[in-house]
Amino acid sequence: MTLFDENVTVDPAPRSQPSRRVVSGTWALSIALLVLLVISFLPTAYVIQQKGPVYNTLGTAENADGDDVPLISIEGAETYPTGGALDLLTVQVVGNRERTPSWFELAVAWFDPSRAVIPIDRIFPAGQTTEQRNEESVQLMVDSQTEATAAALRELDYDVEPHPAVYAVSEGSAAEGVLEAGDVILAVDGEPMTETAEVSERIAAGEGEPVELTIERAGEEQTVSVTPRQTEVDGEQRWLVGVQLMADFDFPFDVNLQLNNVGGPSAGMMFALGIIDVLTPGELNGAQQVAGTGTIDADGVVGPIGGIRQKLYGARDAGADYFLAPEANCNEVVGHVPDDLRVFSVVDLDDALDALDAIRTGGDLDALPTCTAP
Repeated sequence: MTLFDENVTVDPAPRSQPSRRVVSGTWALSIALLVLLVISFLPTAYVIQQKGPVYNTLGTAENADGDDVPLISIEGAETYPTGGALDLLTVQVVGNRERTPSWFELAVAWFDPSRAVIPIDRIFPAGQTTEQRNEESVQLMVDSQTEATAAALRELDYDVEPHPAVYAVSEGSAAEGVLEAGDVILAVDGEPMTETAEVSERIAAGEGEPVELTIERAGEEQTVSVTPRQTEVDGEQRWLVGVQLMADFDFPFDVNLQLNNVGGPSAGMMFALGIIDVLTPGELNGAQQVAGTGTIDADGVVGPIGGIRQKLYGARDAGADYFLAPEANCNEVVGHVPDDLRVFSVVDLDDALDALDAIRTGGDLDALPTCTAP
């Protein structure tokens, strides 16, 4: 039993006061959290680049209607079974000018080796709308596929001759109502044209004088006249008719390349390798999973691309054992190769075929060119 004396007063123990250091630390933490909260909602000047979907050029992908279709289909020539994979890589961009990533998202991406923080102007140039960027990206993909087909067929000793062709006509331009998308430009003022650059140079040389274009439209040859207009481009005055040109070729048979919602030119080399594989007996890659990236021109020269570090991780995560990288991107590859992925550098289509031959036959992979530190 506990007894209490009602005449005894018990005073409570005095509360200890927090030290000055604790008070200062609490205020500092509160302010830091408040600042972090505020800047999380402030616009930034960066976007995040990360690995995107991986597509096997020897396989299928969904088209715009949601149906699975072959990435490469050929009509009018004998084709052969393929095996393994020749993967092309893509990158995705998180953010745009309407909605940039938060500072918190950028901080997380900064410490992720498979992602990159990029100034927004490098991806979305000032003054260019999202629609314009998408149109440009689609044109680059179409042009790349055409060049890839030409490179592959030339490698297989087919006779392939180039012609400049109209990809698009700008609204309100001098060429509107005169030229149409798909027109093949055979000559300018009677001079035969084989390269898109030749057309632009010939038009510019006239300094505004009307030019006579010999074109082929829907299989019929005709002549049209258009008067260039002086237009400012990147701070320079140029004589333009207002068309976007791309290389067109007379192919001996139909080669259709289909890849929905992917733009840019970086799939060129892998498409060229896929076409060669489909048109030749055996498995070009020895039934192995090989990934790669790089632009390609009709002569088979492989060019650099953007986002190669993200594509290396995309290839590794997709299960590829080997990666073909443009030699011009080697400075970005060194020190950033994920584990379990072997990278070979290529300058042209022949280098890529040599690498695939060594992989297929069990050749000396150590003898192949790689990316090394300077």
